[in-house]
Amino acid sequence: MKIFACPGCGADLFFDNLVCGCNLAVGYAPNRQEFVGDGKFCGNRQILGCNWTAAPDATLCDSCRMTSVHPDLFVGGNGQLWAKAEAAKRHVLAGLIRWGWFGADDTGARPEFHMLAEATSSGPVSVMMGHASGLVTINLAEADAYERIRRRDMLGEPYRTLIGHFRHEIAHFLFERLARSEGFVSEFRALFGDERQDYGAALSRHYQGGPPADWQAAYITAYATAHPHEDWAESAAHTMLLTDIVDSFLATGLRAADAPEKGYDPFAETDAKHLLESAFAIGLAMNHVNRAAGQPDLYPFVTTPRTREKLGFALRWLHRR
Repeated sequence: MKIFACPGCGADLFFDNLVCGCNLAVGYAPNRQEFVGDGKFCGNRQILGCNWTAAPDATLCDSCRMTSVHPDLFVGGNGQLWAKAEAAKRHVLAGLIRWGWFGADDTGARPEFHMLAEATSSGPVSVMMGHASGLVTINLAEADAYERIRRRDMLGEPYRTLIGHFRHEIAHFLFERLARSEGFVSEFRALFGDERQDYGAALSRHYQGGPPADWQAAYITAYATAHPHEDWAESAAHTMLLTDIVDSFLATGLRAADAPEKGYDPFAETDAKHLLESAFAIGLAMNHVNRAAGQPDLYPFVTTPRTREKLGFALRWLHRR
C-alpha cells in the first residue's frame, strides 16, 4: 500500500485516515488512487468509519455497495466487527483496482458480500466462510483478534488474517471471471490440475487425512492441497500479499538487498520472477527484524520452483485482467 499526501497541506496520509493533522476531512477516491478533500464521502463514514468517496449519484462507495447483507447490529460488538471487516475489504480492493479489477473501466461482474456474525438476537449461529457463484460470505468472528488467533493456531494457518480471508475468497470469484478468458483454463489445468473433480469429496479427504507428507514441494500452504480451486485461491492470495509487501516496503523509503528502488510499481510489473524475488528478499529481511521484537515472521512460507510457477501464473493473469 502506498503512503498518500493530504490534498490540503501535503502531509503524509495512510490508507485508513479520515482526517489529516491539519484538520482537513479527507476521503480516498479509489479510481483516482488518491485522497481528496472535496469529494462526496461514503454514507457509511459515520457508521463504519469508511473513508472512501462515493460517486455523485450514489450514497455508498464502490466497496460498501458490494455488501448486501450486514450483521445483526442489535447485538453489541457486531458493529465493530463489521467495521474491521469492511476496512480489510477496502484494502484488498484497492490493490485489485491497481491491476484493473473493479475500477471505473472494468465492466465485469463484482462480488457480493454477506458479512455475518455468529452472535445474533435469537442466539448463536454457525457461519461458513466461503464463495459460491459470486457470493462471498465472511464470518465476522474472524474480526475478533483473540478468536482469529485461536482458530489460526488450531488450524495451523499462519496467514489467517482478515485481509488474507478477503484475498482468498475474492480469488475464487476472480477464477470465475478469468475462466472465460481464452487460454486460462487449459493453462490452469496443466499447472493446478482439473478443477472439475468433486469439490466436496476432495475437501472431505483433506480434513480426514490432511495434506500429503511432501506437500511443500508443490503447494504454498497445506490447505492448497485440498483441491485445484483451493490451490488457485491460496496462490492468488499469496501473490496479492507479496505484491502488497513490496509496495508497502518501498513506500516507506526502506531498502533491502535485491529489492527495487523507490518509485518501482509492483502492480505494473509483468516479470513475475523479478517481483517474486524482490518480495522474498524483503520478506527475509522483515522476518529477521520481526524476530528481534519477538514477533512472528512476516512471511513464514517455504517456496519451491513449483510453487513459484503457480505464483507467477497468478500474477500474469491478475495483471492481465
